[in-house]
Amino acid sequence: MATDHVEAVVIGSGPNGLAAAVTLARAGVQVVVYEAEDTLGGGARTLDLGLTDAGVQHDLCSAVHPLALASPFFEEFDVRARGVEIVAPEISYAQPLTGQPAGVAWRDLDRTVADLPGTEGEDWRRLLGPLVRHHETVIELALSDKRSLPAPFRSRSGLAGAARFARAALSQGTRLWNRALPGTTSAALLTGVGAHAIAPMPSLGSAGTALMLGTLAHTVGWGLPVGGSQAIVTALAADLQAHGGAVVTGRRVRSWRELPRARAYLFDTTPRALTEIWAEKMPPRAARTLRKFPYGPGAAKVDFVLSEPVPWKDARLHRAGTVHVGGDRAEMALAEAEVNRGRHARAPMVLASEPAQVVASRQVGRARPLWTYAHVPAGSTRDVTEDVTRQIERFAPGFRDVIVASRAIPAAGLADHNANYIGGDIAAGAITMFRMLARPTPWRNPYSGAIPGVYLCSSSTPPGPGVHGMNGWYAAIRALRQRFGIVDPPALAP
Repeated sequence: MATDHVEAVVIGSGPNGLAAAVTLARAGVQVVVYEAEDTLGGGARTLDLGLTDAGVQHDLCSAVHPLALASPFFEEFDVRARGVEIVAPEISYAQPLTGQPAGVAWRDLDRTVADLPGTEGEDWRRLLGPLVRHHETVIELALSDKRSLPAPFRSRSGLAGAARFARAALSQGTRLWNRALPGTTSAALLTGVGAHAIAPMPSLGSAGTALMLGTLAHTVGWGLPVGGSQAIVTALAADLQAHGGAVVTGRRVRSWRELPRARAYLFDTTPRALTEIWAEKMPPRAARTLRKFPYGPGAAKVDFVLSEPVPWKDARLHRAGTVHVGGDRAEMALAEAEVNRGRHARAPMVLASEPAQVVASRQVGRARPLWTYAHVPAGSTRDVTEDVTRQIERFAPGFRDVIVASRAIPAAGLADHNANYIGGDIAAGAITMFRMLARPTPWRNPYSGAIPGVYLCSSSTPPGPGVHGMNGWYAAIRALRQRFGIVDPPALAP
């Protein structure tokens, strides 16, 4: 395909950019994707970092994908029918604790309830059980475009599920959060999930994150793709090219002047990058609004190669796809408060995943990857290798002895690998309840680039971060309707 004149241009090849491109190409639109890096995928890339000569593959950002299994876009696209195997472990996530057994979230809600000590299991059931029963409503609310009337509000059952979610979010989003979960284990188990928001706790933003991901943990599960996150990207790119789309890698776009003439431009970038690329073409008031979009604290990444599995004290953790390492609820809330005040926490929140424990093929000989990141202030230049190692050692004595190699990327360096991660903000925008609804602006069309034919489709738009493709799908559907007169979205099935 010649790229000097096309019908649509997509900037950025993350899951949202590729979802937008696939949707456009499936509708018969001639589309080209420009990617700044040499490989496709944005935050869903899997590469050999060369830490050893074993050829171990590491997920550069996202590694575990609860939303890929829940996403209506991926359900219609049907990644599994395209050869992508996503394994959901029997333990979705776990929370090691000092001097007592870990909290464990099994995919089976009843098993989770039975595992929690004393009456904590029934507390967990009272909070999460109604959401699990109404999980379809939870997913529809979480993955809506935040402008249209969500389907749950059109039925009595949906309204009941939405009310349950709102009640639970209020329960866990205020300082009364210990009333519903007074026990140490259950409180820590949910707080570790809420920490994915890298937001103050308690807050409605972290509570909504915790309840949504916690619901998925007991339903579709938190899946790990065989072959790493890149497997999802590869399936998207193959479909795009099969329908006439073109991909150009190693091409960083800095100005609209570098782009071919097209009827629609979709940007899988930050709002800030959008304003810089369009510069004088963008109305000044809109540019100011987009530039005000706030970013959150950062994540600092450490990739390890291990000679043996992490020696967790609680052997059940070997069966978990994700481990939240931060201690009890009070410790995690303190650590997140420090980070959100711009200070490094003494004992930072650490997220860890050992994919070879779920997908055996990720181990090469005796070498196996360990994916971790720690929460740090925005723009931090700190190498957190020692911080992460020390935190894991608390619950896995001897961890240092199984480390073969490691590589750290400070929060300030994450944008060198993915320009959307400003200051290390892997959510591409602060996670607050207001900003999840008015993301990136309160405009009626949150995907508008403020210029006719220009759209924003990144994680900075609704429904927010995660490998689910919904942002790109929503933006592309609007572009098809407004720029090409195509009202019915194209079929995505193989």
